[in-house]
Amino acid sequence: MAAYLKLAGIIKSGYDLPMKNVLNRPLMAGNAALFAAMMGSASHGVGLSAVCGTAVLTAFLGWNVTNSIGSADMPVAITVLNSYSGWALCAEGFMLNNPMLTIVGSLIGSSGAILSYIMCKAMNRSLGNVIFGSYAELGGEMAKVEGTHTESSSAEVSEILAQSKEVIIVPGYGLAVAQAQYPLSQLVDTMRKASINVRFGIHPVAGRMPGQLNVLLAEANIPYDIVLELEEINDDMEKTDVTLVIGANDIVNSSAIEDPNSPIAGMPVLEVWKASTCVVMKRTLAAGYADLENPLFYKPNTVMLFGNAKNTVEELATQVKGHLEE
Repeated sequence: MAAYLKLAGIIKSGYDLPMKNVLNRPLMAGNAALFAAMMGSASHGVGLSAVCGTAVLTAFLGWNVTNSIGSADMPVAITVLNSYSGWALCAEGFMLNNPMLTIVGSLIGSSGAILSYIMCKAMNRSLGNVIFGSYAELGGEMAKVEGTHTESSSAEVSEILAQSKEVIIVPGYGLAVAQAQYPLSQLVDTMRKASINVRFGIHPVAGRMPGQLNVLLAEANIPYDIVLELEEINDDMEKTDVTLVIGANDIVNSSAIEDPNSPIAGMPVLEVWKASTCVVMKRTLAAGYADLENPLFYKPNTVMLFGNAKNTVEELATQVKGHLEE
């Protein structure tokens, strides 16, 4: 429940248990004591009471641990919880002498652990720091984000795209929510037919889960050979005419590179601001999932294109096609 509420953006913090930082050990000790009482008693009444008691204590423990994890780390928490469920199923298989439960549980547990490792590596974090720490261990005050953003229109952006030779598209969670992959496929197809070199830059945790955006793009029949990982495409940003950021925020946050006191300092990001022009498509200037302001929005070569991703991409696809046919 805590993970869902944070992933859905319903809560970012709050609903904390009193003295949450000192509760985990007593809750674990209480669970151990109830387990010992259940195993050491032949009474059904004692066993049932112990099971009910441990269910209550583990509910509080689960909420306390999960709710204490930062909102930006919740995707990792989900994969860890998924892994936990697999190992629990594996243990159940051993207890019931059921090979199927053991095999399925081990597959779920190991896949969740691998996903957790991939995401932690992508954020330059350790799993222990995600689960038991926070982003807040900084050496100084984070730099203030100041400046004035530049707004643009689909007509202006479509003209910029039509005149470009090298374009890199960086999709994010907003693309998935708006289901904009289909009109995006049409836009990409139009530009490629006009000999514009279009490629995609995918961050390992884009879309909040590894591989989510790869699947969405493949679903829209976007050629997989132009979908590149962060490490494969970051060096090409400086040679790019236009970077088109669609619904992404934290994975293109320049403070990760430029501000050593940023909570996400050291996190690998797609350096879209190095292109000649960076177009950022978002609904608003609101902070991303990490709840951090993004200096990218205020850089001199960045233009903001506000609106629903699907509607805006549809407009761009139509207008770019018109420019290229002139």
